[in-house]
Amino acid sequence: MKKLVILSGSGISAESGIKTFRDMGGVWDQYDVTEVASPEAWKNNRKLVLEFYNQRRKQLFETEPNDAHKIIAELEQFFEVKIVTQNVDDLHERAGSSHVLHLHGELKKARSTVDPNLIYELKHWELREGDLCEKGSQLRPHVVWFGEPVPAIEEAAEIVSAADIFIVIGTSLSVYPAAGLLHYAGKNVPVYIVDPGSPQYISSPRILVIKDKATNGMKKLKEILLKN
Repeated sequence: MKKLVILSGSGISAESGIKTFRDMGGVWDQYDVTEVASPEAWKNNRKLVLEFYNQRRKQLFETEPNDAHKIIAELEQFFEVKIVTQNVDDLHERAGSSHVLHLHGELKKARSTVDPNLIYELKHWELREGDLCEKGSQLRPHVVWFGEPVPAIEEAAEIVSAADIFIVIGTSLSVYPAAGLLHYAGKNVPVYIVDPGSPQYISSPRILVIKDKATNGMKKLKEILLKN
């Protein structure tokens, strides 16, 4: 089987109703993203950070995978599929995908503030002050905040470098280091970019840009992949 590697971003989850920070509106309009998603924010206003992620987590518990997630899962019948996602949701897994690497962490998990290897599955959407790890320290969201390194980026680069086919979906390739993963695909590897706002400057005989939303784009791309 050919190795099919997919880099996914927020655009694929948007069609399931997952909102980005800038789309959340309401009380969050008064805050900059670094005020709710950075080590400094955690230090200065832990309660606010926990509430922000509780609201995002609550939304995720009420959300289902869309057709784009499901089509990607179906491709495992024809390819060896591995997903590298910038998303912190679990919609790929819930759609049936077997191999998902989360670059920026996972919203439905929490981890110790004294031992990053202590990671816990959350069974409900609320993480509160006073929720402790087994070593007695406060649990924090298991996500990569602004200003923190991306521990999984080297593994992601290895996955992309082994691809026979590389797909980018739901991301404008503007957020680094994830955007740099495109350069790890082999020179002769076909690249498919599915995104309505894909950058105009991408031009190469091996790159096909499908300017469409994730669900429609993946329906078109599945037909292309299965014909080749």
